[in-house]
Amino acid sequence: MPFARPTLPDLIARASADIEAALPGTDARLRRSNLAVLSRMHAGALHGVYGYLDWLAAQLMVDTAETVFLDRYAGIWGVFRVPASFATGTVSITGTSGVVVPSGVVLQRSDGAQYASTADVTVVGGVALIPVAAVVAGADGNGDAGTQMGFVQPVGGVASAGVVAAGGLVQGADREQDEALRQRILQRIQQPPMGGSKSDYVAWALQVPGVTRAWCYPLENGPGTVVLRFVRDGDESLIPDASEVDAVQAYVDDLRPVCAQVSVQAPVAVPLNMTITLTPNTAAVRAAVTAELADVLQREALPGGTILLSHLREAISVAAGESNNVLVTPTNDVVYGAGQMPVLGVITWS
Repeated sequence: MPFARPTLPDLIARASADIEAALPGTDARLRRSNLAVLSRMHAGALHGVYGYLDWLAAQLMVDTAETVFLDRYAGIWGVFRVPASFATGTVSITGTSGVVVPSGVVLQRSDGAQYASTADVTVVGGVALIPVAAVVAGADGNGDAGTQMGFVQPVGGVASAGVVAAGGLVQGADREQDEALRQRILQRIQQPPMGGSKSDYVAWALQVPGVTRAWCYPLENGPGTVVLRFVRDGDESLIPDASEVDAVQAYVDDLRPVCAQVSVQAPVAVPLNMTITLTPNTAAVRAAVTAELADVLQREALPGGTILLSHLREAISVAAGESNNVLVTPTNDVVYGAGQMPVLGVITWS
């Protein structure tokens, strides 16, 4: 039988009853008596102790533990919180040929994010590509190609501003959140390592900063082969780019069985377009429906999977403000081929 934590009024009543039992003839319930004050003080202190025990009980189990205790459980099981990673990329600058831009110079975006150059670079033909890494780790360090960057301290012979080169600033990821770490611990407990099992490959991929979901497909390319696909939900595009795929490939190659032929791939994004007749057809309700559809895809979409029509209809129906709807298209469950993964496409409202 579960333990029921007593409420503060219950504790006050118990304390008053205990005082009256120990001191016959007294009344510890009079509002302005010293004994009433004493009983309430005692009950308040005890209520705080019960609160601490209630919190401590939650820390005893992995599925309810908070950050500090969760990290301790993770260490016991050999699962460690994925740290934040630094965004990297190149910045294109112009200047006088022969000028050397030294390693360590700092460039800054208009929002204040700073990046340090990671190598000495010589200007050739009036231009140079400077490799940079974000000074502060995290997904906020990522950026698109063409973003303006300026030197914090001027460099002689070099223009004061440059732009992020092709490929952008990538691979920045935030520190792993508690829920993601909790799921990895539970996976480690429930699915112990088997020397290269299907669940092992998924676990290895999730240890790479920024990876949020992964799927393993044994024998997809023939005997002895393993195909591993993953996404990065925290990025602007959940589909990983080539450098992010290479990072996971390199990490898994150090852990996989020597006989396995492992191919890490990015899923092929396939937009799921829909036509919806919505009542009321207002901007607020359309936004709520869009958010619900994005959520169901985040929970159920996987490479080579199926999106159930009933789940799409359910997502539309539970949206805040919706009173009626007709999902005109698609008209059946949507089935995807190997490697194909649905992403929310264009929604046509009527």
